[in-house]
Amino acid sequence: MICHHIDQQLHMENVALNAIAIAHGTPTYVYSKEKISDNYLSYKNAFGSRAHDICYAVKANSNLAVLHLLDSLGAGFDVVSVGELERVRAAGGAMNRTVFAGVGKMRNEIERAIELDISCLNIESVPELELINQVAETMGKTARIAVRVNPDVDAKTHPYISTGLNENKFGIPMADALGVYQKAQAMARIEIVGVACHIGSQLTEISPFVDAAARVQLLLNTLVDAGIKIEHVDIGGGLGISYGTETPPPVNEYIQALCKTLDPSYRIVVEPGRSIVGDAGVLLTRVLYIKDTPSRTFAIADASMTELIRPALYQAVHPIVPVNVRDDLIERKVDIVGPVCETADFLGKDRSMRVAAGDLLAILDAGAYGAVMASSYNTRPKPAEVLVDGDEFHLIKERDSIASLMANEHIPK
Repeated sequence: MICHHIDQQLHMENVALNAIAIAHGTPTYVYSKEKISDNYLSYKNAFGSRAHDICYAVKANSNLAVLHLLDSLGAGFDVVSVGELERVRAAGGAMNRTVFAGVGKMRNEIERAIELDISCLNIESVPELELINQVAETMGKTARIAVRVNPDVDAKTHPYISTGLNENKFGIPMADALGVYQKAQAMARIEIVGVACHIGSQLTEISPFVDAAARVQLLLNTLVDAGIKIEHVDIGGGLGISYGTETPPPVNEYIQALCKTLDPSYRIVVEPGRSIVGDAGVLLTRVLYIKDTPSRTFAIADASMTELIRPALYQAVHPIVPVNVRDDLIERKVDIVGPVCETADFLGKDRSMRVAAGDLLAILDAGAYGAVMASSYNTRPKPAEVLVDGDEFHLIKERDSIASLMANEHIPK
């Protein structure tokens, strides 16, 4: 667990979470610099001398301070939009360690990626490949690409975050891959550098990764026989974290399994996101009211599905703990809900805890797919974000203001 109690107050590193709530209000996301660094280094150390790139999946948490920290540790980046690409650039991220994925890249996104000379564009359809070649021709440049293949592997994860089945929108079927590579090889402005795949997120078993990697290795053998040179294999990311009941494998076991399955002549690229930042963050929220009804007791908090949509969207379960230990209260079951006008607006159900109005709660394991998926539904300002570094904490994103939410709107005259 990322947080620990000192004198019955929950701390992250050496900072009391109460102090952050007093300084910056709630709801607020809080991240541990130490935990993010440790998580990244667990990947780096697992590779040993094997040639590799660890391209952090920006979609998991795109705060500039988080990206800057990871760049300082040597990370590359996996982006899926020109907005994420510009975030990486603004954070000082290395373009030659940046890959651009995504099934629907727009012309302006392709132009910007080629202009910045990023490491690789992972293409997902023949029309996209043709457009990249056309854009590169217009710009007088060459685009480096990898074909994202769909290995048709069941990742055994939530259907909304499964990406490696033939029924999913992602990638090119394995049976069509050779033909696509041959088309790419014949294009004047395309340089083939890799093979890519991604089978899903929040995987808690190694076997689907190994299965996918083995199928990719068979494709690599076919490409070699066809005279197509490949430099790297991008195996995607997706190693899960524990939200309380899951038991994901250690990072070193995952990486070692990939290294054993893929020929050592290929550089391995992985795109971890959740396993870098997920367990490094918490969402602080304050209880507004305790509402008793004939069937349930509700702890109505100031955070909601607009700050953390994962419970409503994915039926995700996050541990929730009081920041201050309350021995003066009786433990009871409560549903922790938000103020948004949707029945789906809940953060946790049937949680046994000692809690009263005014108490501060910490929603754990919220560093990934939390703030990045926040919305301003009900005209709710998006939350502040704070980075803890030892016994200091720094505001790394100011809370939106109501004025800022309306700043780009205009009433016609």
